Amino acid sequence: MIVGGGLHGLATAYYLAKTHENSDVAVLERNWIGGGNAGRNTTIVRSDYHLPGNREFFEHSLELWENLSHELNYNVMFSQRGYVSLVHSPSSEDERARAFNIMRMTGSDGEYWPLQRVRKEIPLLDFERARFPIHGAFCQPRAGTARHDAVVWGYARAASALGVDIIQNCEALGFERDGCSVDAVMTSRGRIGLNKLGLSVAGSTSRLWEMLGLHDLPLESHLLQAFVTEPVKPILNHVIAFIVGGQDFYINQSDKGGLVFGGDLDGYKSYRQRGKPGVAADTAASALSILPSFARAQMLRGWAGLCDMTMDGSPFICDTPLDNVYLNAGWNYGGFKATPAAGTFFADLIQNRRPSDVISRFRLDRFARGHCIDEHGLGPIPKAHG
Repeated sequence: MIVGGGLHGLATAYYLAKTHENSDVAVLERNWIGGGNAGRNTTIVRSDYHLPGNREFFEHSLELWENLSHELNYNVMFSQRGYVSLVHSPSSEDERARAFNIMRMTGSDGEYWPLQRVRKEIPLLDFERARFPIHGAFCQPRAGTARHDAVVWGYARAASALGVDIIQNCEALGFERDGCSVDAVMTSRGRIGLNKLGLSVAGSTSRLWEMLGLHDLPLESHLLQAFVTEPVKPILNHVIAFIVGGQDFYINQSDKGGLVFGGDLDGYKSYRQRGKPGVAADTAASALSILPSFARAQMLRGWAGLCDMTMDGSPFICDTPLDNVYLNAGWNYGGFKATPAAGTFFADLIQNRRPSDVISRFRLDRFARGHCIDEHGLGPIPKAHG
């Protein structure tokens, strides 16, 4: 039983059926598949991570993305337009250079663009009056974007064809426990017995964790907003991002022409899926600080995804204190791009009851053991990890 019919839940079910030939799988979704965080993100795919564990995981995920349309026989619209991370200071340049050097040393791709190259590739940027002057950029050419709805339906269709049951409008309301194992899930459509249980519910993880009678889950649920403008002519050929002055910002142009952008978390714990207006103003100001020509674009809509933020900014794919329950959670900002690898490794964990070497660090007890995976060096502050 997989609880959660988002990208990770559907991917897990697909790989259980495809790789492990186990089609005795049901996916429960309380609303419609892809109705949660799967449809509430900015669809960026990249692998510019450098710490052991994250590095191997996200690079493997990018490799899977490159063949995903063929794998699923469904066009997920993966566009490798390149991910460009702007640098605004010598210290920022040193930090990004370190990460990209590790990427190059471990078989990935990465380029440093001096200012002249940035001017040539992205002439729309404000090189003369920007509040934070642009010194150059680092680019991962293989990175890009995909269409979130297409990924949902690609995995759902492929999993269903292999015999997986996808049950929509079926909310998990509680669990039947027998000591250290779970025998059934009580749903809005009745009781369903199970042999193994996988939790893949994004921002609702802590709620189901308490339903299982467990406590002290080391994560917090925060809102992350994103926005899209009215469609405009093709004008932005890359994904552009920067972190400066305490502000995180990223933008790309969708295939329909809208400018899709986002920034920081709202900064307070919530389950509302409706963000505060101040973040919209701050994020729009960040956009105009480097792309002033977008000032007249009309905002079409905004949305808020519910993110599980861990203490060190890295995820969990692991077993739990219960014998037959497995956890996939804590994806912070990175859930969308992790989809293929998360599904692959979570399916392997559930099927074989032991983690592969790649995810062996993504354990619940890593904080007690002092083995944090603090990619950004921000310490145990969930809302600080971008």
